[in-house]
Amino acid sequence: MAEFDPEKFEDKYQHYFTELQKAYKQAFEVMNDQYDSELIHAIDQQILNESEPVYEGDGEFGIDLPEDPTERVTAIIVDDEKLSTVLDRYVDELERQHRLIFGFEE
Repeated sequence: MAEFDPEKFEDKYQHYFTELQKAYKQAFEVMNDQYDSELIHAIDQQILNESEPVYEGDGEFGIDLPEDPTERVTAIIVDDEKLSTVLDRYVDELERQHRLIFGFEE
């Protein structure tokens, strides 16, 4: 992969589409191994499909979630607290995968 350029990340889907796909795929695999697969699939398909990765600077990434993310999950019945906890963990994993893929973490 070419060296990460923060300015190019502003048009991330043109410059880093493959890397972004890889980050989401790897995060999904990590989470699917650790948590209930139905819950992870629901979060992936009903919340993260509308998320937006952002570069925050200094090698840090964030994930902008859609408004009221936990209300979007309708495919399964899940306690709000559990959903929020797993979603927070999933977002942390996504941010970690972005740091790994873009060379900010080993």
